[in-house]
Amino acid sequence: MLKQTRTFFRKNRTNLAIGAGIVGSIYIGANYVISKLTEAKNRMATDRIAKENLRRRFEQNQEDCSFTVLALLPTATERILELLPVEQITHQLQEKKAARLAKSGAPSEVSFGALSVKDDDGISVKSLKSEPAPQTGTGEPRPKRTKAQLWNELKITSITRAYTLIYTLALLCFLTRIQLNLLGRRNYLSSVISLAERDTESPISLENNENNPQLSQEDYDVNRKYLTFSWWLLHRGWRKLLSIVEVSVKQVFGPLNPRDDISMSQLRDLTLQIRKTVEGDGEFSWLPFLLPPNGDEDLVLREAGVIPEHNSSDPTGTSQTSAFASSPPLRRLLDETSDLIDSPPGRDVLSQLFDAAFNILLEEKLAEQAFKVVAMPMPGGIDREGRIQEVFEVPPDAKTKVANVLAVVTRQAHLIGNGIPNEYLKAMEKVQDLSGFSAIIYSNFDLSKASPMD
Repeated sequence: MLKQTRTFFRKNRTNLAIGAGIVGSIYIGANYVISKLTEAKNRMATDRIAKENLRRRFEQNQEDCSFTVLALLPTATERILELLPVEQITHQLQEKKAARLAKSGAPSEVSFGALSVKDDDGISVKSLKSEPAPQTGTGEPRPKRTKAQLWNELKITSITRAYTLIYTLALLCFLTRIQLNLLGRRNYLSSVISLAERDTESPISLENNENNPQLSQEDYDVNRKYLTFSWWLLHRGWRKLLSIVEVSVKQVFGPLNPRDDISMSQLRDLTLQIRKTVEGDGEFSWLPFLLPPNGDEDLVLREAGVIPEHNSSDPTGTSQTSAFASSPPLRRLLDETSDLIDSPPGRDVLSQLFDAAFNILLEEKLAEQAFKVVAMPMPGGIDREGRIQEVFEVPPDAKTKVANVLAVVTRQAHLIGNGIPNEYLKAMEKVQDLSGFSAIIYSNFDLSKASPMD
């Protein structure tokens, strides 16, 4: 038996060797394939987790943008309301009405909380709700004006104020999206590079933790200085914007009398004329309203209190290197911000933000409160929160008094600038191209432009 077995192996050793080689190759190949499949599966799971973390962090970043806008907006709103004291003009008109009624001996129905304009001209116009009249910036009383002068000033001031607030809100929303998404990407890259330098395979943490040890003190300092540049819009940019809006409003709404009738189509046309004057053509640059000109960066940092007043020179008067010029990462962030603001997609997104806000004011608030139109459910219209969408369809012959429009615009100005929740900001955030634009910024991992490490 043993001899037969040896004979068999001797005669078939070649075939047996080949067979063993094949079996071994199959085994090794199977193990290799299995290991590669396992590796691919683990890599896909890691990528999926990383993408999910990145998605959640991006969504959290957009929520942070909303809170940031609501936190910063009152700074500009307070100054705009103070500079354009519509309630103070309303208060003066109330006083004139009350004095006239008292002099004639007629019973006064006027309260300082509402302004009724049924005067000797016989026209009855809806009341204007007003907040307590603010004091002027200087504290000095304004010179007395006639009723016609007050109504004309009320008309120009109320419309200018509301439209300026819409533009300011849209610009702040746009700038904040750019800033926080650039910083979100920058912090993400800092984490990636930090982990790569430590040669670790642990998944990248994307938690929003200000104490993240992966970000250096220098990174935090750059981030803080970069976010400070919203100061320009909140203190200087809106003033430039207001002057342009005011000139346009005077040209367009100047000939109208508060007692005149106005239709929704007329109101749309007048608003469109103002927007064309303010926004210009598709090549209009919003950069001067959002960021300071080259050379004024240190001015912004000083005015915002980020660097001390004496930072630019020593006690002997010798000029020193500016805090801005000595920070190349900050320069790159501002350069990329400028490019995004002036890019065609950026201008298009801004135009859509303006459209969304003006649509809320005209097609919803004015339609409902000035033209008394009832909202109708939109067929098949369901928003992202599962609520039925409604639209205001204004009849072609529907008209109202210009004073009614002023009353609504006056009240809406406070909601545009101080409303919580802010319907106008919510409408802007629903613009799909804004989300797409933010995603492009956040995911543009071009190390030649976006790397925070130098």
